[in-house]
Amino acid sequence: MNIARFLLTALLSLASLHVCAQDAVRVQIATSEGDIVAELYPTKAPKTVANFLQYVKDKHYEGTVFHRVISNFMVQGGGYDLQFKERKTRPPVPHEGRESLAAGLKNQIGTLAMARTNDPQSATAQFFINVADNAFLDPTLIPDGDPVKRFEYQGRVYDNVPRANLLNAPQLFDYTVFGKVVSGMDVVQKIKATPTGPGGPFPSDVPKTAVIINSITLLKTP
Repeated sequence: MNIARFLLTALLSLASLHVCAQDAVRVQIATSEGDIVAELYPTKAPKTVANFLQYVKDKHYEGTVFHRVISNFMVQGGGYDLQFKERKTRPPVPHEGRESLAAGLKNQIGTLAMARTNDPQSATAQFFINVADNAFLDPTLIPDGDPVKRFEYQGRVYDNVPRANLLNAPQLFDYTVFGKVVSGMDVVQKIKATPTGPGGPFPSDVPKTAVIINSITLLKTP
């Protein structure tokens, strides 16, 4: 290999590493059950990842708990402390579920998604980790056209629907996936297996022994 080709190969390798670094960042979720490392995808859900990382920077998650654990569904946390006092949050982050789904992120085992109320535009700090393949949580992609000539949803077919009606329908938003567990899935399995019952303001699904998020920290890119 001549010097020019060697330098070109080296530059391309560096460029590739830079792109990879921009494509994903990693955080460590230190819990009372062990550590979880998650990879986040700022190119696929940029506003959602930026929102989450700002809460990380603000140390919002320190001392919060996984307050909702359903063993065949998901584990949810990041909003309440040990006394079930809800942490103050910033305004909601815009919903990016369709964008992240189009980029390949689905509600599958080990993925992280934003929790919210019935309002699709209400996600703030709470997140959940899927412990099953939950395709029913994936947003619905809207076909091209206005009106949309044919739209099928839950076994029914709709013809010539105004595009805005579909884009704004609350039941079609579902949940934004923005990362996945890359290490510590055994810890997630321990959390999902913890016995649950009522706790604080919640009638069920609260771990009987608190599962605490001690911290979430941004890991340096190799």
